[in-house]
Amino acid sequence: MRAFFAKLSLVAFFALAVFPAFADEEVTFEANSPLTVAMGGAFRVEFTLNAKPDGGTFQAPSFEGFDVLAGPAESTGSSIQIINGSMTKSVSHTYTFVLLPQSAGTVTIGAAEVKVDGKVYRTQTLPIEVVDEGESGGQHSSQPRAENPRGDVQNQIGKEDILLRAVVSRTSVYKNEPLHVAFKLYTRVPYVNIVPESAPSFNGFWSQDLTDPNSAQIGRETYNGKVYETRVLLDYLLYPQQVGNLTIDPLEMTVVAQVVIQSRNADPFFGMGREVLNVPRKVQSQRTTVTVKALPGGAPASFNGAVGSFTMDTEFPNERLAANSGANITVKISGRGNLTFVQAPKLQLPTSFELYNVKTTESINASSSGISGYRQFEYPFIARAEGSYEVTPVEFTYFDPQRMEYVTLTSKPLSLEITPDASGSSDAVVMQGRGMSKEEVRLLGEDIRFIKLGGAQLRTAAVPFLFSTVYWIVLAGILLLFALIYAGLRHRIRESQNVALVRGKRANKVAVQRFRTARRYMEEQNRHAFYEEMLRALWGYMSDKFNIPMANLTKENVREELHKRGVSADDSQRFTDIITRCDEAQYSPVESARMGDVYSEGVNLISRIESAIKR
Repeated sequence: MRAFFAKLSLVAFFALAVFPAFADEEVTFEANSPLTVAMGGAFRVEFTLNAKPDGGTFQAPSFEGFDVLAGPAESTGSSIQIINGSMTKSVSHTYTFVLLPQSAGTVTIGAAEVKVDGKVYRTQTLPIEVVDEGESGGQHSSQPRAENPRGDVQNQIGKEDILLRAVVSRTSVYKNEPLHVAFKLYTRVPYVNIVPESAPSFNGFWSQDLTDPNSAQIGRETYNGKVYETRVLLDYLLYPQQVGNLTIDPLEMTVVAQVVIQSRNADPFFGMGREVLNVPRKVQSQRTTVTVKALPGGAPASFNGAVGSFTMDTEFPNERLAANSGANITVKISGRGNLTFVQAPKLQLPTSFELYNVKTTESINASSSGISGYRQFEYPFIARAEGSYEVTPVEFTYFDPQRMEYVTLTSKPLSLEITPDASGSSDAVVMQGRGMSKEEVRLLGEDIRFIKLGGAQLRTAAVPFLFSTVYWIVLAGILLLFALIYAGLRHRIRESQNVALVRGKRANKVAVQRFRTARRYMEEQNRHAFYEEMLRALWGYMSDKFNIPMANLTKENVREELHKRGVSADDSQRFTDIITRCDEAQYSPVESARMGDVYSEGVNLISRIESAIKR
């Protein structure tokens, strides 16, 4: 008996905990239908309630101006979710009608009514535009025909009832000037699904995906004299990287449309003997050609490929600094344009200053009108020698496509007074155009060592060589050398049978050969071939060293393999940075000094990784 009361109490507690969660949801009753329909075309109207209605209380509108082909078809669904001990329940009750407009014009569907727990809920009225497109327009997919069999249902969808277009903002731009392309679906019939058949191809462009899966861009447009419902499926921002005529290839999709046909057997549920069928229709966007113009000649030396409209802000350190102390110069490039490709402006410091790697921070926002934000560059340096110095102003040049001219931004000049360090003196002196410490100066007098004087004391050996001690030592050495050579050959034969081991051992040699080829391209100023060969050297070394096929190589699994073999996290990050820079620089105009930096960093990185793995 006690067990029965315990179970009863548990059930009561569960009910008290669950039912309040169900009661908190607000009741809504909404109506949905197309904004525009064609004269002679059937369409669906749905009335959706998120609660359980009172039985027999649903009242449909009069549907004045329409013929009711089917309905109401009722459907109910519910779901329960328990997340972190919180239970939520959702209920959906839908009434569906299939209507056929009687005349052209703007017709309003009145409000439907239903009761939930005795309370009345009504939908908003729905204005629908009925367009008369003539006899050709009246033949589109949704018109029911009693004489059409099920096999002829494809013919009920007109060629212009479903269209896929690539809408390009402009077809003539400068290199690195942005343009916007949206793949937009135009429909005049209901559809239930969209299946992509191919991915967008933008050869010669750098692309930024702007598609928001959580925000459907739905509208209504008139195209070729017909009214369509539109929906943006894919949205991209493109930056052309080549000069000439570039093509945006067509995009293919399958749209599953719905048509209403005459059923051979009357359905008592609908009462009109008609049924709705799903019909797949393949659509393809048009091929679009974009003319990319070359930037005008005569670009200043400080131009590094920036296109758009920018401003430059600079921050300089104090004008008085102690020797051997560090400071920063900050340059911030802000505006709208190809910010992703903007490189750090060149900073010229006196020869006695040590300049370290530039630190880059950025905040970039992409939209249909282009990329905006900023890129900030910090130049850390150390002044080694005391004295007065003049720092050359920083220059940044960009091409403004609106003004069709190059614009150069210049910072103010900087004068620095370097005082002795905290010890009261400077440990650096300037010799032959570079900073040298006193310790280096002292070592200059020690590079020639003392040569021993006097005549040589030579003696002749009269002991015969054969069967002497030296003879037996040499013979033993020869035998030992033969044994070692034999063992080495056997070991090499066994290793040669292990393909992975052979590839790992020759990885460094192959990488060195590719680095030599990349250096030759760098000297020839062949930027595209240089960065392509650098990528082959870096990826090829990782593929051979870790026995991973090139197709399966990613930055993540390379970092994992380097970590397993004791390579530092900094070197792993440097590898990722170099790969990223090479990928970006293949189509970004960069001066040759940048190629030298990438080459040096790549060679040094492979050398460090090889040393770490051998340990």
